[in-house]
This record gives sequence, structure tokens and C-alpha cells, in this order.
Amino acid sequence: MAQEYKLKGLSALDLKSGEKREVEVDGIENGKVLLVKMGEKTHAMSANCTHYGAPLKLGVVTPDGRLTCAWHGACFNVATGDVEDAPALDPLAKFDIIEKDGGVYIKGEEATIKASRRSPNHKCSVKGQEKVVIVGGGSGTVGALHALRENGYNGAITVISREGFLPFDRTKLSKALIADPSKVEWRPQQWYDEASIEMVTDEASGVDFKSKKVSTKSGKSFSYTKLILASGGSPKSLPLPGFQDLENVFLLRTIPHVKSILSAVGEDKGKNVVVVGSSFIGMEVANALSSENTVTVVGMEKAPLERIMGAEVGNIFRANLEKNGVKFYMEAGVEKATPSKSDPKKVGAVHLKDGTELAADLVILGIGVTPSTEYLKDAKEIQLEEDSSLRCNESFEVIGVKDVYAIGDIATYPYHGPGSNGNPTRIEHWNVAQNMGRSVGQQIAKPGVKPKPFIPIFWSAQGSQLRYCGHATPGGFDEVVLKGEPDQGKFAAYYANGETIVAVASMQMDPIMSKCAELMRRGNMPTKSELKNGVNPLELGLPTEVKI
Repeated sequence: MAQEYKLKGLSALDLKSGEKREVEVDGIENGKVLLVKMGEKTHAMSANCTHYGAPLKLGVVTPDGRLTCAWHGACFNVATGDVEDAPALDPLAKFDIIEKDGGVYIKGEEATIKASRRSPNHKCSVKGQEKVVIVGGGSGTVGALHALRENGYNGAITVISREGFLPFDRTKLSKALIADPSKVEWRPQQWYDEASIEMVTDEASGVDFKSKKVSTKSGKSFSYTKLILASGGSPKSLPLPGFQDLENVFLLRTIPHVKSILSAVGEDKGKNVVVVGSSFIGMEVANALSSENTVTVVGMEKAPLERIMGAEVGNIFRANLEKNGVKFYMEAGVEKATPSKSDPKKVGAVHLKDGTELAADLVILGIGVTPSTEYLKDAKEIQLEEDSSLRCNESFEVIGVKDVYAIGDIATYPYHGPGSNGNPTRIEHWNVAQNMGRSVGQQIAKPGVKPKPFIPIFWSAQGSQLRYCGHATPGGFDEVVLKGEPDQGKFAAYYANGETIVAVASMQMDPIMSKCAELMRRGNMPTKSELKNGVNPLELGLPTEVKI
């Protein structure tokens, strides 16, 4: 039952407009709320982000009432607490504020204050003939499901996923190698039951766009009025001798992949692990295994992630992982894998083109993904892009067919972020997929609603936590302006194409990434020259108008 609780250290509300302040709640152990003043009104809400629990006092408040988390870009509406942008799923709790007797109080339930969140509106009884079918069970699907039910859609929803598990936080697979589904699944089965969402474990084999039916490998058929294609990506294998037939050569995309890797590592650890590919996935899994194994990363570039992050930043990541014991062979080509002498069925070594032989008890491939659209190859109504993705418009509607959307790794859409001018772009980020899903879900639930613009954000564990916003395609930047203390792994990197900053990466400099994402959204990001001359984005005001 809701009751009044006094806020410690406050005799009156004295915040300035745009100011935020974390305060303790008297009488509740570890109880805290965040106060934010917008205009003439002060709001009280949960103090921590509902994604991974980051203190929202570190976040960014915008003039139009958005509160963006400093860690991973989750965004909330200050007035309502509702989720604005991924990756948070639960909204913030809001509390009434009362000033009396020389103090400031909030009204709420103790459990809600401690939880620092509230449950979204998801419960539903299906009505009418509308039916959404979603192919895929990843981040985009999670965003779409929440947006559909939260925005009042009461039609039937069916999710067809080959994962074999409820939608889960895939980012924790490579970063932490968590193999227990209960520790990574976003919602329990009860949540989907209450939301009247049918979860089907199967794999799409084709789509008849004329009759509006999805067929599956088990021989079933599912009719739809709206179709969301969110089938994600498939990890690439290495078409070289030994990598196709030897055991203990692993991909990393699913929970079974993680289970297989952990089984090969074993309880005794101390294994020789070779990671082929200095990609984000490759670097993350190398970091995750480094403490108790001998880990070697083989990459083709001069520095890890050079094409995306630049050599200077890539070498910061390399230094971070080297401190954890990871060894690197860069500018290296892989020739083959050969069997173990003790067990010829299993891999024993990876051979490089220069003759180097790397002992390997297991090999993990981190060489990228391709869009999972095999089930669409025979569809005459659409034409897949060269990379097997689907071309979409700004609303993520698939070009050439009606009532069909594509989101996530399989979607090529007009990107209007800085330096892009609506160029067709495909972005393989967890947050992007979920924001696409939220946008599509809202459009289906509320026809006529325009898609909400967002700046791509992602994060990665590279010996320290990397934050990134914007989008710098390989070759899409010509200079990196580096600020901070790069030698200490503390930096902000600004990726410039001419004078335009197209992306920002940071480590240990929160909330620079979140602030820059909001500046980009509003067309107010400093230029390369301004940054070189000392302009600090954290000191800049935010315009109200969104310009992308």
C-alpha cells in the first residue's frame, strides 16, 4: 500500500529547470529516488536505469523531457517514466511529491521504490481478426512485443523462433559466456502468457506474401495481417581446411554455442584458446576467457577493429586485453587447422600463412555474421540486397510488399544520422534492432504514427566498458580526434568525415556518449575543428528540436 516517505536532506524543492538530483528515502534501506525538474514541475522517479541498474543521476536530461542513461543509451520520458529508447524494457516508477512541515515527501510503495522500476502494461486478451506474426526471437522482436502491447494493440501475436529459448540478452553470451537461459532470458513464460503472445519454436522456410502466410520447416503455416521479419544474423564459418570438420571449432551466437565452449574449456580451465577474428565478438570472448586460459587472437588488420574504430583506438583495446594476458597476432592470415595428436577428431593447432603454429584446445570464430534470409530466397515479390538483407523505407516497411516490416541485422534502411543523408545502411547493433522493433510495434498499434528517430548506440567489453554512438562505416571517417587520457584507457574518440562528427566512442568518460547522441539527434554536434579547439560537448546546451 502506498504511503508517504520523507526525502533526506531536503527542506524544500530547490532544483533549477533541467537539474537532476539523487536523494535518499528515509525509512527504506538503500531506498533512493531521482528528482528532475522540467520547467516549473519537479518529478520524482526511480533512481536507477531498468536495464543494468546504472545511476540515472549520471544521465543526460533534454529540454523536451528525455532522460538518457549514461551507460547504454536507454532513454525514459521524464513526465511518465515510459521507455523512449532501448535497451531498457521496464519503465521507471513515478512518485507524487508532497511538500509539508518543512520537508519533502514522496508517496509510493516500499517495494516499488526498492525495485527502481515498474512493470509495463503488457496484459492482454486478444480481440478482433488482426494478427501479427514475427519471424525471429532476438532483440528486435523484444522491442516490437513490448511496443505492441504497451501501445494498446489487442490483436493476436505469434513469434516463430528457431532459438529454442525465450528471447534473451544475447550481449551477455560473448561478454560473460552465460549459458543458463534463466539468467539471460528477458521475461519468463508467464509474461508471454499474460500478454497473449504465442511463442513457437520452429524455423521459417518461406513466406507467401500474396496469401499472407509464413510456412515453417515443421510443415506448419501461420497467417498474418502484419508481418515483422526479425530473423537476425548467422555467424560466418571459415571455409579453410580443418575448420569445417574438426571438433572444438566453435561459432558464438546462441546459448548452445556457449554451452559447447564452456564444456570444451572444462572445469580445470587452463586451455589454449585461439580466437580467429579481432571483431567485437572475438575480442569480447577473448577477454571473457583470458583469466584462466591461454588466449590468442588472430586478426587481419594492423589493430583490432581498425576498420571500424581506427588503429589508435583499436590498439587501446589491444593493450587492455594484453594486460589480461591475451596474445595477439595481427596482420595475420589463417591457412588451416590441424588435428590434435592426442585426439585426431579434435582441433590441435591453427596454422598461419607465415608458418606460425598456434596450439589450440579449442578455436572460436569471430569473423562476422550474414543476414539470415535464406527462407526468402524464392520470394518473387522482393529482391534481396547483395549482402542478403532487405531494403526498407524510413518506417522499416519492406520495399515491394505490403504490411511487411524488416528489423535488425537483416534490414537495410535510410539512415539519417550525421554524415549520412539517408544512405541505405545496415547496422548490426543490439540497440538498433530493439529500437526498430519498438518503432514498428508502435506504428502497427497506432496507425499513422511516424517512426521516432534514434541515433545508433552500442557498447562492448574491451577490457573496459566501451560506449559508442552514431555510425562510422568502414572508410566512413577520415580522422579521429582523441581526447582524454588514451594511455590510461580513458578517452573520447570523435570520428570525423570532413568537419562532420559521424560517431563517438568513449571509455571511462561518462556521460559523453549519451550527451553526444542527443546532440547528434538535434543536429548540434560540434565540428571537428571546434573539438580540436577545445569545445567540450558536456558543456553545450541541447536544443529542443530534433533534426534527424
